[in-house]
Amino acid sequence: MEGIAFGESPRWHDGRLWFSDWGSHRVIALDPAGRHEVVVSVPSFPMCIDFLPDGRLLVVDSARRRLLRREPDGAMVTHADLSAISDKPWNDIVVDARGNAYVNNIGFDFPGGEPAPGLVALVTPGRAPRLVAGDLAFPNGMAITADGATLIVAESHGNRLTAFDIGPDGSLSDRRVWAEAGADHPDGICVDAEGAVWYADVGNRRCVRVREGGEVLGVVELDRGAFACALSRGDDPRLYVVGQKYGDAQATGPTGQVVVFPAPAAGAGRPSC
Repeated sequence: MEGIAFGESPRWHDGRLWFSDWGSHRVIALDPAGRHEVVVSVPSFPMCIDFLPDGRLLVVDSARRRLLRREPDGAMVTHADLSAISDKPWNDIVVDARGNAYVNNIGFDFPGGEPAPGLVALVTPGRAPRLVAGDLAFPNGMAITADGATLIVAESHGNRLTAFDIGPDGSLSDRRVWAEAGADHPDGICVDAEGAVWYADVGNRRCVRVREGGEVLGVVELDRGAFACALSRGDDPRLYVVGQKYGDAQATGPTGQVVVFPAPAAGAGRPSC
């Protein structure tokens, strides 16, 4: 797909690729044949998306510091108010099998703000949002492993993937480096069925597949910044990447694309189901 204003947060759900188009304030679902549907328009800023276990869509409304939920009749309602935790930009989201939503915050105004530590908040059904991790260097993509036991966070300014154990109450512990990324700045990520992680890199215009410990297993190249990626499920797996020209003064009009590559393993864990 081409002509996307600014694509982000791809998620494989119910046989289609869903993603947020920041520039047009829309969430779009794209099928493998290239047909697309605008699922919802968000007047504010639909930063990132994921799904509750019952299939309802969650949207991070970054500008208004809240998490929105799409009801079965299409209505958008407030799922959680995040403003008490931080007034800085809210970013990525991943929802576990119990309906717990992890949402991260970069910790400073972007672009133009002085870099500061970011955080991860937990939105648990029936409870107020709470802080579960801090001191993260521009937290970006997040994913939960197939066994539901580990949260992995891309620290874009830290050039690494960082892991936490997930407790019974959703709390995070045992922080550790899952993989160093060298000169790369990991953005959106996804987990595959072999336990490897794909991460997107805007500046180096590529997606990289790594195993825990940092061994590089594969690379796909783009002709523009790679912002995030998602894997299809089932047979004949595919890696979908959303990218756009970024910081290119010569670029005119929408430069966002969704491109697809054969993948060695299907998607696993979360986000997406």
